[in-house]
Amino acid sequence: MNNTIMYKGYIGSVEFSEEDCIFFGKVLGIRSLISYEGENAKELLDDFHGAVDDYLDTCKAQGKEPEVAFKGSFNIRLSPELHKKIFVYATSNKISINKYIEETLNNSPAAKISI
Repeated sequence: MNNTIMYKGYIGSVEFSEEDCIFFGKVLGIRSLISYEGENAKELLDDFHGAVDDYLDTCKAQGKEPEVAFKGSFNIRLSPELHKKIFVYATSNKISINKYIEETLNNSPAAKISI
């Protein structure tokens, strides 16, 4: 079972409340809270699409730029020793740390995921 859904570049979670017998979720990766729910998969998808559309319409009406979850930059925390090793490797290979990390991640299983 896939626990995420996508629409117009936004990724949403899919969760189930046994107590309430309802599917629910929220858009991931942005500060704005965009939530949705449904009693079945179709209702959940319809409400997700409607919630994203409402968010985009509200942003447009207010003249503000909608948040984008994946801008291509993120911070990571490493041990100082690993940071140093990556720096030495990248420098000796005449590439930036960013380029090294991007190449390494492009060869990871995550990069093989189809979205």
